[in-house]
Amino acid sequence: ELTIGTFLFALVIAVPTGILAAVRRNTWIDYASSFTALGGMSIPSFWLAMMAIIYFSVGNQWHPSSGYVPFSEDPKANVMAMILPCMVTGLRESAMLMRMLRSSLVEVVHMDFVRTAKAKGLNEIRMILGHALRNALIPVVTTSGLMIAGLLGGLVITESIFSIPGFGRLIVESVFKRDYVTVQGAILVSAVLVVAVNLLVDLLYAVIDPRIKAGKGVEG
Repeated sequence: ELTIGTFLFALVIAVPTGILAAVRRNTWIDYASSFTALGGMSIPSFWLAMMAIIYFSVGNQWHPSSGYVPFSEDPKANVMAMILPCMVTGLRESAMLMRMLRSSLVEVVHMDFVRTAKAKGLNEIRMILGHALRNALIPVVTTSGLMIAGLLGGLVITESIFSIPGFGRLIVESVFKRDYVTVQGAILVSAVLVVAVNLLVDLLYAVIDPRIKAGKGVEG
Protein backbone atom coordinates (compact mmCIF):
# COMPACT_ATOMS: atom_id res chain seq x y z
CA GLU A 1 0.00 0.00 0.00
CA LEU A 2 2.82 2.40 0.84
CA THR A 3 4.65 1.53 -2.39
CA ILE A 4 1.57 2.09 -4.55
CA GLY A 5 0.67 5.33 -2.78
CA THR A 6 4.23 6.60 -3.09
CA PHE A 7 4.37 5.82 -6.80
CA LEU A 8 0.99 7.44 -7.53
CA PHE A 9 1.95 10.55 -5.56
CA ALA A 10 5.25 10.73 -7.47
CA LEU A 11 3.44 10.45 -10.82
CA VAL A 12 0.97 13.21 -9.95
CA ILE A 13 3.85 15.58 -9.29
CA ALA A 14 6.43 14.39 -11.83
CA VAL A 15 4.35 14.14 -15.02
CA PRO A 16 2.93 17.69 -15.23
CA THR A 17 6.12 19.22 -13.84
CA GLY A 18 8.33 17.32 -16.27
CA ILE A 19 6.14 18.25 -19.23
CA LEU A 20 6.14 21.95 -18.29
CA ALA A 21 9.91 21.95 -17.76
CA ALA A 22 10.49 20.36 -21.18
CA VAL A 23 8.04 22.54 -23.08
CA ARG A 24 9.26 25.75 -21.37
CA ARG A 25 12.92 24.83 -21.61
CA ASN A 26 15.45 27.43 -20.40
CA THR A 27 12.75 29.53 -18.77
CA TRP A 28 12.11 30.24 -15.10
CA ILE A 29 9.68 27.30 -15.03
CA ASP A 30 12.43 24.94 -16.17
CA TYR A 31 14.96 26.36 -13.73
CA ALA A 32 12.51 26.27 -10.82
CA SER A 33 11.51 22.68 -11.61
CA SER A 34 15.12 21.55 -11.90
CA PHE A 35 16.05 23.29 -8.64
CA THR A 36 13.08 21.73 -6.85
CA ALA A 37 13.94 18.29 -8.24
CA LEU A 38 17.55 18.64 -7.11
CA GLY A 39 16.35 19.64 -3.65
CA GLY A 40 13.93 16.73 -3.51
CA MET A 41 16.67 14.25 -4.36
CA SER A 42 19.09 15.80 -1.86
CA ILE A 43 16.85 16.08 1.22
CA PRO A 44 17.07 12.98 3.45
CA SER A 45 13.76 11.17 3.74
CA PHE A 46 13.98 10.85 7.54
CA TRP A 47 14.41 14.63 7.94
CA LEU A 48 11.50 15.34 5.60
CA ALA A 49 9.37 12.80 7.50
CA MET A 50 10.08 14.49 10.83
CA MET A 51 9.37 17.94 9.43
CA ALA A 52 6.06 16.68 7.99
CA ILE A 53 5.09 15.22 11.38
CA ILE A 54 5.96 18.47 13.16
CA TYR A 55 3.95 20.62 10.75
CA PHE A 56 0.98 18.46 9.76
CA SER A 57 0.53 16.43 12.95
CA VAL A 58 1.97 18.34 15.92
CA GLY A 59 1.46 21.89 14.72
CA ASN A 60 -1.87 21.67 12.87
CA GLN A 61 -3.16 18.19 13.79
CA TRP A 62 -4.34 17.52 10.24
CA HIS A 63 -3.02 13.96 10.09
CA PRO A 64 -2.02 11.31 12.65
CA SER A 65 1.69 11.34 13.39
CA SER A 66 2.08 7.56 13.30
CA GLY A 67 0.23 4.28 13.34
CA TYR A 68 -1.58 2.17 10.81
CA VAL A 69 -5.22 1.15 10.43
CA PRO A 70 -6.13 -1.58 7.91
CA PHE A 71 -8.33 -0.41 5.05
CA SER A 72 -10.84 -3.16 5.76
CA GLU A 73 -11.42 -1.86 9.30
CA ASP A 74 -11.66 1.89 8.66
CA PRO A 75 -11.06 3.18 5.11
CA LYS A 76 -11.02 6.85 6.15
CA ALA A 77 -8.54 6.30 8.99
CA ASN A 78 -6.37 4.21 6.68
CA VAL A 79 -6.21 6.95 4.05
CA MET A 80 -5.51 9.66 6.63
CA ALA A 81 -2.69 7.58 8.17
CA MET A 82 -1.08 6.86 4.78
CA ILE A 83 -1.14 10.39 3.32
CA LEU A 84 1.96 11.64 5.16
CA PRO A 85 4.16 8.57 4.50
CA CYS A 86 3.20 8.51 0.82
CA MET A 87 3.81 12.25 0.50
CA VAL A 88 7.24 12.09 2.17
CA THR A 89 8.52 9.21 0.05
CA GLY A 90 6.68 10.38 -3.08
CA LEU A 91 8.34 13.79 -3.10
CA ARG A 92 11.78 12.24 -3.36
CA GLU A 93 10.78 9.73 -6.03
CA SER A 94 8.95 12.38 -8.06
CA ALA A 95 12.17 14.36 -8.39
CA MET A 96 13.91 11.49 -10.17
CA LEU A 97 10.91 10.79 -12.43
CA MET A 98 10.57 14.47 -13.31
CA ARG A 99 14.22 14.78 -14.36
CA MET A 100 13.96 11.63 -16.47
CA LEU A 101 10.74 12.76 -18.18
CA ARG A 102 12.10 16.23 -18.87
CA SER A 103 15.32 14.92 -20.44
CA SER A 104 13.47 12.38 -22.58
CA LEU A 105 10.79 14.85 -23.71
CA VAL A 106 13.35 17.54 -24.58
CA GLU A 107 15.01 15.04 -26.91
CA VAL A 108 11.72 13.95 -28.50
CA VAL A 109 10.36 17.44 -29.20
CA HIS A 110 13.32 18.09 -31.52
CA MET A 111 12.62 15.03 -33.67
CA ASP A 112 11.37 15.30 -37.24
CA PHE A 113 7.83 14.01 -36.63
CA VAL A 114 7.23 16.65 -33.95
CA ARG A 115 8.49 19.44 -36.19
CA THR A 116 6.27 18.11 -38.98
CA ALA A 117 3.22 18.11 -36.72
CA LYS A 118 4.02 21.64 -35.63
CA ALA A 119 4.45 22.75 -39.25
CA LYS A 120 1.00 21.35 -40.08
CA GLY A 121 -0.49 23.60 -37.41
CA LEU A 122 -1.28 20.97 -34.79
CA ASN A 123 -2.20 22.37 -31.41
CA GLU A 124 0.78 22.38 -29.03
CA ILE A 125 -1.09 20.58 -26.26
CA ARG A 126 -2.28 17.82 -28.59
CA MET A 127 1.17 17.57 -30.14
CA ILE A 128 2.86 17.12 -26.74
CA LEU A 129 0.28 14.86 -25.09
CA GLY A 130 -0.72 12.88 -28.16
CA HIS A 131 2.60 12.40 -29.95
CA ALA A 132 5.75 13.53 -28.11
CA LEU A 133 4.83 12.29 -24.63
CA ARG A 134 4.14 8.74 -25.74
CA ASN A 135 7.52 8.47 -27.42
CA ALA A 136 9.25 9.91 -24.36
CA LEU A 137 7.75 7.42 -21.90
CA ILE A 138 10.06 4.46 -22.58
CA PRO A 139 12.90 5.57 -20.23
CA VAL A 140 10.33 6.83 -17.72
CA VAL A 141 8.64 3.42 -17.62
CA THR A 142 12.02 1.76 -17.14
CA THR A 143 12.85 4.08 -14.26
CA SER A 144 9.40 3.53 -12.76
CA GLY A 145 9.89 -0.23 -12.78
CA LEU A 146 13.24 0.04 -11.01
CA MET A 147 11.69 2.50 -8.56
CA ILE A 148 8.81 0.20 -7.65
CA ALA A 149 11.17 -2.74 -7.23
CA GLY A 150 13.31 -0.68 -4.87
CA LEU A 151 10.34 0.65 -2.92
CA LEU A 152 8.96 -2.83 -2.22
CA GLY A 153 11.62 -3.47 0.40
CA GLY A 154 13.40 -0.15 0.72
CA LEU A 155 10.99 1.90 2.83
CA VAL A 156 12.36 0.79 6.19
CA ILE A 157 13.08 4.32 7.46
CA THR A 158 9.65 5.66 6.52
CA GLU A 159 7.93 2.60 7.98
CA SER A 160 9.88 2.97 11.24
CA ILE A 161 9.20 6.69 11.64
CA PHE A 162 5.46 6.36 10.97
CA SER A 163 5.11 2.98 12.77
CA ILE A 164 3.83 1.18 9.69
CA PRO A 165 4.10 -2.64 9.71
CA GLY A 166 5.63 -2.73 6.27
CA PHE A 167 7.55 -5.30 4.28
CA GLY A 168 10.99 -3.74 4.67
CA ARG A 169 10.55 -3.31 8.40
CA LEU A 170 9.55 -6.97 8.67
CA ILE A 171 12.77 -8.07 6.96
CA VAL A 172 14.97 -5.91 9.21
CA GLU A 173 13.27 -7.01 12.41
CA SER A 174 13.48 -10.65 11.32
CA VAL A 175 17.22 -10.28 10.71
CA PHE A 176 17.75 -8.86 14.20
CA LYS A 177 15.67 -11.66 15.73
CA ARG A 178 17.47 -14.27 13.59
CA ASP A 179 14.14 -15.48 12.26
CA TYR A 180 15.65 -17.13 9.20
CA VAL A 181 12.40 -18.66 7.96
CA THR A 182 10.72 -15.24 7.77
CA VAL A 183 13.78 -13.70 6.13
CA GLN A 184 13.92 -16.41 3.48
CA GLY A 185 10.19 -16.11 2.78
CA ALA A 186 10.34 -12.31 2.57
CA ILE A 187 13.33 -12.41 0.21
CA LEU A 188 11.55 -14.96 -1.98
CA VAL A 189 8.43 -12.80 -2.16
CA SER A 190 10.59 -9.74 -2.94
CA ALA A 191 12.32 -11.58 -5.77
CA VAL A 192 9.00 -12.70 -7.25
CA LEU A 193 7.62 -9.16 -7.06
CA VAL A 194 10.70 -7.70 -8.74
CA VAL A 195 10.45 -10.23 -11.57
CA ALA A 196 6.73 -9.46 -11.96
CA VAL A 197 7.39 -5.72 -12.10
CA ASN A 198 10.12 -6.14 -14.71
CA LEU A 199 7.83 -8.36 -16.78
CA LEU A 200 5.09 -5.73 -16.61
CA VAL A 201 7.56 -3.06 -17.73
CA ASP A 202 8.57 -5.18 -20.75
CA LEU A 203 4.90 -5.65 -21.68
CA LEU A 204 4.28 -1.91 -21.39
CA TYR A 205 7.04 -1.25 -23.92
CA ALA A 206 4.95 -2.89 -26.65
CA VAL A 207 1.86 -0.93 -25.58
CA ILE A 208 3.65 2.42 -25.61
CA ASP A 209 5.63 1.82 -28.81
CA PRO A 210 3.83 -0.46 -31.34
CA ARG A 211 7.12 -0.98 -33.18
CA ILE A 212 8.33 -3.09 -30.30
CA LYS A 213 7.07 -6.67 -30.62
CA ALA A 214 7.68 -9.59 -28.34
CA GLY A 215 10.61 -11.61 -29.58
CA LYS A 216 11.46 -9.16 -32.39
CA GLY A 217 13.92 -6.34 -32.41
CA VAL A 218 13.39 -2.98 -34.01
CA GLU A 219 15.05 -2.98 -37.41
CA GLY A 220 17.10 0.11 -38.06
